[in-house]
Amino acid sequence: MIRTGVGLWRLVRGIVHLLHGMVIVALRFSSLDAESRARKVQWWSAKALCLFGITLQIEGKPRPGAALLVSNHVSWLDIAVIHAACPHARFVSKADVLRWPLLGWLIRSVGTLFIERERKRDALRVVHEVAAALGRGDTVAVFPEGTTGAGKTVLPFHANLLQAAIGGHVPVQAVALRYHEPGERFSTSACYINQMTLVHSIWRVVCAQGLAVHVRFLLSEGSTHADRRALAAHLRDEIQQALDQPAA
Repeated sequence: MIRTGVGLWRLVRGIVHLLHGMVIVALRFSSLDAESRARKVQWWSAKALCLFGITLQIEGKPRPGAALLVSNHVSWLDIAVIHAACPHARFVSKADVLRWPLLGWLIRSVGTLFIERERKRDALRVVHEVAAALGRGDTVAVFPEGTTGAGKTVLPFHANLLQAAIGGHVPVQAVALRYHEPGERFSTSACYINQMTLVHSIWRVVCAQGLAVHVRFLLSEGSTHADRRALAAHLRDEIQQALDQPAA
């Protein structure tokens, strides 16, 4: 009963915070410069995690300037988690996110690029868009697994989007996300897998006790002349090894 009450309180505060974020984006974003927008994104993301009862732990630093961040994918929370640690990042996300109530509009409004993974030709379009963003000096974050996993084992990486970094001679940086809670090194409350609905997942998160997320930025590395499939396998192995190691 207590956990349900805590969950309801967190959910209400989270919805109010979501609406506040939408107001900021709708009324103020167009008048802000890039740095001011990034500060707003970081503040909003960090506070959202706090309101949901999630402790953020960061190890390492994102590479400044143009870079392709490559992360494992566990939850709908991942974008907010990375934005709280690297607010300049633009994301590539599945087009399905656009159908999420309120959240879809907000995610699109902060510069997210969307890909329809069911359409093979759409990947080429997104590769060009990512390459253009990297060429402008942007940081772009991708989830090469293409879907969310249980957190402990990194799924095989799709290599297509890595071509944007390789073609532009832009560094890549692996990011390992690990949600944990008391008694669970890899949290089951944060997982968004199988046939779980977004509403069900949100409720599990807000009712969790002691939920935390550890974000580990690994060292960036060059991508020039790399084979994209070999690079994808290498980055996946790096993230898996980071997840298998104790946090610093």
